[in-house]
Formats: sequence, C-alpha cells, structure tokens
Amino acid sequence: MDALEKHLYINTLLHLYGPLLTNKQQSVMQYYYLDNYTLAEIADILSVSRNAVYDQLQHAVEKLKDFETKLKLNEKQNKRQQLLKRLESYSNDETILNIVAKIKDVE
Repeated sequence: MDALEKHLYINTLLHLYGPLLTNKQQSVMQYYYLDNYTLAEIADILSVSRNAVYDQLQHAVEKLKDFETKLKLNEKQNKRQQLLKRLESYSNDETILNIVAKIKDVE
C-alpha cells in the first residue's frame, strides 16, 4: 500500500470509527489526516512536542485498525458497493436500478 492509499484508508476508517476515539485523538487525527497539518503545526496548536503528536497519531491509527478488524464496517461497505455495481450492470429493469440508486444514497 503506497502513501496515498494508506492516507485514504485511514481517512475512511476515521470517518467510520472517529467518534470512538478520545476527543484528543479525534483532534490530532482531524488536524493531520483531514486538514493536512504537519506534526510541528499540530504540536504548536496543542502546546505539546512533535513526538507527543506522533505518538497520539500512531496510537489512534492502531485503534482505528483494531476497530476495523473487529467490526469490519469498511470491508462490508466495500462488498456492498461491489455487489450493487454488479446488480446495476446486469439489470435493465428501471425498478431495480431505482432501488440500487436508493441503497447507494443510504450509504
């Protein structure tokens, strides 16, 4: 997995499981993964060391991965999307296509 794929994967996990992190972890993850702040910038904002920010990020990422290992929400979401695409490609029935579109809107 290259750096961009890893970044996108962490963003996806953050979207799914972010509320399960502590407030401090959520803030650090928000600054780093969503707002693209550097470790130094985050450290200045939070008045902590760069090392403390790095440690918080690593711990939060491990928690997100652990949540995914246990709950598999991202994996299930990807499988649902693949199945919906297959169903959509095999069907010309407007009713089925409308239902597929509604399911996609829910996700």
